[in-house]
Amino acid sequence: MSTDIPAIDPLDGLRAPQDPDCDVFLTGTVFLDIIFTGLDSAPVRGTESWARGMGSSPGGVANMATALARLGLHTSLAAAFGDDHYGEYCWDALEQGEGIDLSMSHTVPGWHSPVTVSMAYEGERTMVSHGHEAPGPERTPGAVLPAEESVFPRCPPRARAAIASLVPGRSEPWVAKAAGNGARIFADVGWDETGRWDLDALADLEHCEAFLPNAEEAMRYTRTDCPRAAAHALAER
Repeated sequence: MSTDIPAIDPLDGLRAPQDPDCDVFLTGTVFLDIIFTGLDSAPVRGTESWARGMGSSPGGVANMATALARLGLHTSLAAAFGDDHYGEYCWDALEQGEGIDLSMSHTVPGWHSPVTVSMAYEGERTMVSHGHEAPGPERTPGAVLPAEESVFPRCPPRARAAIASLVPGRSEPWVAKAAGNGARIFADVGWDETGRWDLDALADLEHCEAFLPNAEEAMRYTRTDCPRAAAHALAER
């Protein structure tokens, strides 16, 4: 593991022989995150800014996977990785550094790994990202596949819980399968670029144990004017 904290199993004493090996299953996009800190102000056009600190790590869905693994949960991640140096670094950092199971993940030849550059200043941050549609899932663990295939696994592993990212107008078959296999589904959601903010467009919401929009997203989805009212409206669903 990448930390010096002794490994602790938070489910020690609760596990049974028939339980799934995987505690939490995730799927999504892994970014290479490059973070600049110690900036006195926002970068100014036409000038060069120097940061007093910087770091890099796998980001995107890898942030959640890393947090879960460091809590001591058996974590499995399905994601596409480029065959460039960025992808190799992220794969090694997650599998070897954090002990995350990547048997459901795959490498795609010729695909540029997504990258995010984050700059922190004045108590806030700004980010610039670059990436392309995530290509292809594996048919077998570790397979290298062409870029045109879907990233989501057809057969998710048995797991106690799964993290899903809901997209308006799109249903991911693995969510229903995971729920049918007994996994509790915790769903995130992104900004609705269509502007419709229609809960009925989130087809996989019916399979979810919990729905985790931020306050602004929750208010827009429920047509309410405060987070508390939005939470009550969502609870009724």
